[in-house]
Amino acid sequence: MKRIFITDLEGPISKNDNAFEITTTFVPNGDKFFAMVSKYDDILADVFKKPGYKAGDTLKLILPFLKAYRVTNKKIKEYSAKSILLLPTAEKTLQCINKIMPSYIVSTSYEQYICALCEQIKFPKKNAYCTKLNLDKYKIEKSEIQRLKELAEEISRMPMMEIPKNAKSIRGFSLRDQKTIKRLDKIFWEEIPKIKIGKILKEVNPVGGTEKANAIQEIVKKTGAKLSDIVYVGDSITDVPALQKVRRGGGLTVSFNGNSYAIREAEIAVMSERTLPTSILAHAFNRLGKKGVLKLVKEWSHNALQKYKVDKTLQKRAKELYPTKLPRVEIITNKNREKLMRESSAYRKTVRGIKIGALG
Repeated sequence: MKRIFITDLEGPISKNDNAFEITTTFVPNGDKFFAMVSKYDDILADVFKKPGYKAGDTLKLILPFLKAYRVTNKKIKEYSAKSILLLPTAEKTLQCINKIMPSYIVSTSYEQYICALCEQIKFPKKNAYCTKLNLDKYKIEKSEIQRLKELAEEISRMPMMEIPKNAKSIRGFSLRDQKTIKRLDKIFWEEIPKIKIGKILKEVNPVGGTEKANAIQEIVKKTGAKLSDIVYVGDSITDVPALQKVRRGGGLTVSFNGNSYAIREAEIAVMSERTLPTSILAHAFNRLGKKGVLKLVKEWSHNALQKYKVDKTLQKRAKELYPTKLPRVEIITNKNREKLMRESSAYRKTVRGIKIGALG
């Protein structure tokens, strides 16, 4: 039986949010601008379920603005290469898992970042799915540059929206946030599509949401595996369809320092500053299958690692790094889901920083 390991990149492997970092670097007030567009992305994808829109399309919405601020393929590539920030033990985790079963990265990140990271950690690029981007092929007029800069400034000044717990339409939002949403709708779906650079919104297809699920299907077809043979590790709203697909197919789903979206869909929650738990879960899955992993997690401890005969090298490493207590790993249930949503979201911010950790 062939087991397959599939992981998101940003979060489970690296601390980066490459698109956020690029925007913050090249766009004035880029952190506020990106956070607002990201929240709008969450609303369109998860609340409104806008037809033709998917989680992670933030990465195309920001592109006209990056173009206006003279960002190029070269700048993205150079910045990405020098800013990679891996979680401790991440490189060893991928190398270790790749030795025992086929391993894949499925990421919304731009290919310039993925290429730089794969080169650094010697991960096969052919096993990485990501957002294809050739920013240089798009031309932008001077009048468009000025207008996009004005819009970027306007968006960065908008008050951050809050998503009510049971909201299903715009009427579920505060009057203030309804006004913001309507303005963003006008900017992204009326104004920008009318200018020449607007065609980038149609032509770039980020690998997020349903595209991650499609990538999993392609991997299944290519390897001859079944969904039940897959362990998928994710951490955010862009992973929701992938987590749903693997879980419904009988595979194992893991939230690694995930936000509420990931905890909502996954079966196991990991909260760790290192990737060692991922190595342990993947090795256990390869040998014991899903049921065996769930039994291991239910008894999660150094004794359980021995009992279920986890790889001895990993046992030794776990004892060295965590002499008394292992990082937190729990089975997600209806009873603890809300609690884990809060605690994992908070822990995520301690690992990746408040600004990145707060993104959907």
